[in-house]
Amino acid sequence: MFLIYCMKHVSTPIDYGVRLHQQSGTPLDDTEASSYHRLIGHLIYLTNTRPDITYVVQHLSQFVAHPSSAHQQATYRILKYLKTTPGFGLFLSTSSILQLKAISDYDWVGCIDIRRSIIGYSIYLGSSLISWKSKK
Repeated sequence: MFLIYCMKHVSTPIDYGVRLHQQSGTPLDDTEASSYHRLIGHLIYLTNTRPDITYVVQHLSQFVAHPSSAHQQATYRILKYLKTTPGFGLFLSTSSILQLKAISDYDWVGCIDIRRSIIGYSIYLGSSLISWKSKK
């Protein structure tokens, strides 16, 4: 774990040029796989206050049954991103106009493994994010 903190900082939680799927990388052994499971569980909990990593964590949680080295590297990248951006998270402004806004996005057949679409949305009250979701 110490090596993660010594690596370069990153500005995004995932490398958007890399498409992860079930056969990416080499399979992890049992101890590394259980470490991956715990890390994904911690990251899922963290998405309650860090909506910027929600999509990436949801994507990587699909591979918990059979994690590989590529999936593990992607989770380490999230940790490097979190180290780079400690001040990010939810911010509830007291001075914004109380106007409800919603934004959604749809990725037609975006999942490589099962060919299902991915939809996501976010809801704002003024300039403050109050709800979000990303799902297949």
